[in-house]
Amino acid sequence: MRKNDSKDLWLSIDEKMRPNPIQLGPYTTQAYIQDPIRMSFITSRYKFCARLLTGSKAVLEIGCGDGFGGAMVAGVVEELICTDINERLLADNRERLAVFKNLSFQYHDFRENPFARRMDAIYMIDTIEHLFPEEEPVFMTNVTGSLTDHGVCVIGTPNITADKFANVWSKEGHVNLKSHESLMELGRAYFHNVFFFAMNDEVVHTGFPPMAHFLWVLCVSPKKNGTPA
Repeated sequence: MRKNDSKDLWLSIDEKMRPNPIQLGPYTTQAYIQDPIRMSFITSRYKFCARLLTGSKAVLEIGCGDGFGGAMVAGVVEELICTDINERLLADNRERLAVFKNLSFQYHDFRENPFARRMDAIYMIDTIEHLFPEEEPVFMTNVTGSLTDHGVCVIGTPNITADKFANVWSKEGHVNLKSHESLMELGRAYFHNVFFFAMNDEVVHTGFPPMAHFLWVLCVSPKKNGTPA
């Protein structure tokens, strides 16, 4: 390498950076092909969740999809269990993402029962809107039953006011959209403390909720009666 030759320097560094490539899952691939900008929104949602849960010991994701965001959370917690109801997708995730040693994928349907372990934190991003309203009470009771006494639950979901901008697949799958009022009501029914945040693109804020595209609640300390308040 010639002295002070920037090309030679960079090519020598490039030769050292040869990790085995990781293939994107089907949902993330679809988003990348159809609307690459949307990838920044997905990444920002998981980053926000990761920042909230940094340092947590046992964390669980509900509705992990193809596992794209799990690595961001796994990087800042001791253990992350990603759950979904799609067995085929979970098997694919285990193979593609085996490099992340504190990240595992398990089948679990929270409409049926609580998770076998009490977790320190649970999060769900773009999940609650896919549940039919009549499924929600049992689902949420099982979520709270899967948390420790002072556990936290982070819920992120599209704002119902933004539904007119959603794509065709989202409109078909979003059967339980929330406003900021109904999302707060949901959180307060099952947790002692609930904190609201709004999000537009990559920006998290506490601005005017009806103009937010995405909604968050940070729920702390589940109610122990097992039923909505």
